[in-house]
Amino acid sequence: MTRKFFSALAVLLLLNFTSNAQLTDAKALIGRWDLTLDMNGKFSPSWLEVKLSGFKTLVGSFVATTGSARPISEVKFNEGRFSFEIPPQWESGNQNLKVEGIITQTGLEGFLTDSQGKKYTWKAVKAPYLNRNAAINWGNPINLFNGVNLSGWKADGENQWLVKDGILTNPKAGANLITEQKFNDFKLEVEFRYAKGGNSGIYLRGRYEVQIEDSNKDTHPNSVLFGGVYGFLSPSEMATLGAGEWQRYEITLVGRMITVVANGKTIISNQEIPGITGGALDSNEGEPGPIYLQGDHTAVEFRKIVITPAK
Repeated sequence: MTRKFFSALAVLLLLNFTSNAQLTDAKALIGRWDLTLDMNGKFSPSWLEVKLSGFKTLVGSFVATTGSARPISEVKFNEGRFSFEIPPQWESGNQNLKVEGIITQTGLEGFLTDSQGKKYTWKAVKAPYLNRNAAINWGNPINLFNGVNLSGWKADGENQWLVKDGILTNPKAGANLITEQKFNDFKLEVEFRYAKGGNSGIYLRGRYEVQIEDSNKDTHPNSVLFGGVYGFLSPSEMATLGAGEWQRYEITLVGRMITVVANGKTIISNQEIPGITGGALDSNEGEPGPIYLQGDHTAVEFRKIVITPAK
């Protein structure tokens, strides 16, 4: 009886030790990660967040190379190896995206199998906090658009952008337009207009999209609609003036903290952007980045783009 009791106790202690050891290892996975995929020589950004739900279940959120942040119902973890699956979103295939990886001394690395069954390698580093401990001193405003030509900008493909009567526009879907200058913290003032069904966006540091979209004013606010930080932050109200009207964003970005004023109304007030949004140029969140205008959806017009960088 005594021998059986101690044998059972030993088994329980061993199981508890193993569980605790795995959980300790799993803690190294918890947090936010900036991923870079090697897609046959083309490097594409992605993002992962892993959280602990309850005592032992790992859950999270994932941003693929396209689309918005998607929830991960469970991250499976065993002896330093982890994996999860998420359904396709805008991808053309019908298979789940499968991510598997290991924890290394410098971060994470592994494989991603896309919705068409193609497999790519990736590596990841811990995403920086981007905390700012000192008061911001603002520099002088810079006109990013001179009202005459595309000076200071470059297209990421075959250019369809042009300037007509002092207005910057893309008459049809095509390349995105990117500033040659890069910025850290800044205040950005943009005046824009779109037609019915319009869909575009402004990428901050080339990584975080503030959505421009022909949203119904009476629609419940959503992160993928007018004024939202795509897939992450929903506006407090739909402050859109509607298609065909000139509208204005005043955006302040300090570290990860963003404030968005749309047409005079504060719709996002000093909230944290957790990570990059789909369509980002890269996942190097600790570095400065450009402003870029999304041009691969529908036509959009801009008549003012002014940035005031922090000193």
